[in-house]
Amino acid sequence: MPKGKSIHYISVHFSTFVIKFQIMIKSMTGFGKAECSYDNRKHIVEIKTLNSKFLDINARLPNGYKEKELELRSMISNRLLRGKVDFTITLEGGESANYSINKSLVKKYFNDLKEVSGEIGHGNMDELLPTIIRLPDVMIPAREDLSEEEWELLREAVETALLKVDEFRLQEGASLKKELIYRSEKILTLLDEVVPFEKERIETLKNKIKKDLHELVDQEDVDKNRFEQELIFYMERLDITEEKVRLKKHCKYFEETLNEEGAQGKKLGFITQEMGREINTLGSKASEANIQKIVVQMKDELEKIKEQLFNIL
Repeated sequence: MPKGKSIHYISVHFSTFVIKFQIMIKSMTGFGKAECSYDNRKHIVEIKTLNSKFLDINARLPNGYKEKELELRSMISNRLLRGKVDFTITLEGGESANYSINKSLVKKYFNDLKEVSGEIGHGNMDELLPTIIRLPDVMIPAREDLSEEEWELLREAVETALLKVDEFRLQEGASLKKELIYRSEKILTLLDEVVPFEKERIETLKNKIKKDLHELVDQEDVDKNRFEQELIFYMERLDITEEKVRLKKHCKYFEETLNEEGAQGKKLGFITQEMGREINTLGSKASEANIQKIVVQMKDELEKIKEQLFNIL
């Protein structure tokens, strides 16, 4: 590397690779920073990411670097996939930036503002020039061409910053995974608490139906065989065994998906929809106060899962 041209990276720890094998999901929240130097000028690359349904890149680049924006965006999209990304390159040191003034534009701004000032009776013309200087495209920064050597150093710095973002996302993902598994297991624990109330619930329903029927029809006029058939049919419709089995399978599939490689955020969202469907059906069939209380707790845990999923890649 030529003298005076160096690059300084924020180190990428080996823990990145350890975490990758321990946890597959990633958060969409991340931060990465790297620096490189070229001809006594320091380039600072910063990347901040937040959650978003799609990839949304907001790039702020120095004048003269715009020609590389498409390539930089491609590097970011290949690595980060999804999220709101603030990407900034800042220059420090080197020669002071030169500017030129767009004189024709200044004159046009001045004449237009002078005319408007006369129409509204504001005659203080001393305030116009400072105002005009701050208007768009009046001060034009001198273009600083990016050499191939400088671009190669900058590209490597961007790659390093992206690796730091990825490491940050993995670390955040590790915490999110623990939280999501805890909530999923809590739903299963609550599901087990339903069991003691099931038999009591069936007996209570049977007695209520018999009581209501006898209040409307004399006991000797009831066809006992038909009554038993109708009662069995009614009980089958209120049976929650299938909902319990499916909910357990969904929770298990949810935890398995947390260990799969790649971006699983949307898939996990679909699974939680199925979990919610079974919990809602269980609640509508329950007809028992204690079970309905447990269902409310399940819904609360599921909402906490959904909130966390907004930040999963």
